Amino acid sequence: MRVSHAATGASLVFDDPTLVSCGGLPAVMGLAQKAGLHELVEKHVHIDAEGGANPHLKIPALVAGMCVGADSIDDMDVLRHGAMNRLFTGARAPSTLGTFLRTLTFGHVRQLDAVASRFLTGLAAHAPLLAGADAVAFLDIDDTLKQTYGYAKQGAGYGYTGVKGLNALIATVSTPTGAPVIAATRLRKGSANSARGATKLLCDALTTARKAGATGLVIVRADSAYYSADIVAACRRAGARYSITTRQDPAVRSAISSIGEDKWVGIKYPEAVWDDEGQCWISDAEIAETHFTAFTGRLTKLHATGRLIVRRVKRLNPKASSGGGSEQDVLFDTYRYHACFTDSKMTLVQAESQHRGHAIVEQVHADLKAGPLAHLPSGSFPANAGWLACAAMSYNLLRAAGTLASAFHAKATTATLRAHLVNIPARAARSARRITLHLPTDWPWQHALHALADAVHPPPRPA
Repeated sequence: MRVSHAATGASLVFDDPTLVSCGGLPAVMGLAQKAGLHELVEKHVHIDAEGGANPHLKIPALVAGMCVGADSIDDMDVLRHGAMNRLFTGARAPSTLGTFLRTLTFGHVRQLDAVASRFLTGLAAHAPLLAGADAVAFLDIDDTLKQTYGYAKQGAGYGYTGVKGLNALIATVSTPTGAPVIAATRLRKGSANSARGATKLLCDALTTARKAGATGLVIVRADSAYYSADIVAACRRAGARYSITTRQDPAVRSAISSIGEDKWVGIKYPEAVWDDEGQCWISDAEIAETHFTAFTGRLTKLHATGRLIVRRVKRLNPKASSGGGSEQDVLFDTYRYHACFTDSKMTLVQAESQHRGHAIVEQVHADLKAGPLAHLPSGSFPANAGWLACAAMSYNLLRAAGTLASAFHAKATTATLRAHLVNIPARAARSARRITLHLPTDWPWQHALHALADAVHPPPRPA
């Protein structure tokens, strides 16, 4: 592709008041309005401080800006160009939104969390966000460190990665056929360990998941940072099952070494090869299971009995066995072991495969960091916590819009959803008290955008 001769040296004149750069935003925010975002904020968020007025206008404005791609307070100016004032009312200047965020306290952030939870429920009522959740759903919990710079960020510190930043704890809900949505978030200081506050967040996320349609079996998945009696007890109280990576403590190592060689089964693993003659996968990855009681060092009521499912992979450079080494040492020198503790009733292969699916939460982290969580824009910790809550709402809103648009967009990243369905140049024309958005001819995803718009605002029936 080359620039045409006619366009060479073209002048740039910003003088058309009928144009907007985000022609798909009215449909997306129409879905937010349909799910009750404005009413939820008005009901649950109450700020008496100067600058905290009209949260029912400012919170949706922050969510709208994030849906367009804003990742800082100044970027919110994208809501005030061209014909945006014809399409929306109540837009606020970035300085006003920044002042509003800085009025937030911890209590206000918890109010926003309540809004985000109920907003997800509202979205699930208008879009197939959790298709199949009446049968089985997965709740994944994990934290991520967002790097920050400078000395003015409240709560910034060096975490387990050695990077200075703030720690975001996130719980997602997904189904075998549906992409994940965010059920709960917490912003914590950068030096917080992964499990800090995880039990409370897990309880909140399980409640939200149930209200959003996860009425069937819910399996909580987590890595070894959340391997604790409190997490397992919370799952049991909520009627959920669990699948949690274990730490390699002496009890777990002893249980692994007790598994006989005849108990290991090969599985389909990266670079595995199917053997037609043997009707099995040939791979260096094998799995087995054994009965296990965890947390025996705690009170008896906190002991948990379940299955220890173990995956082993041969080491590329096994250590040379020393003459004085025990049989267990030789075993662990030859293989790398990954164990998870679960009470799942699935078969061995199904349960192990489902546990590996926990990695899906990392995709949500990456998605957020490629969008509204590219920055934590304020020096105020509560302001950044409120920003995270709004980011979760914008993520879920775009995910819901994608499910209404097409099968492809139902699982696309939010960056793709913004590019295909939101950030489309359009010209606003008014006729007979109605506004028509004229979008580019031959837009590749026009059918998906039509499906979204029709789902949000059904076309009038012919007379």
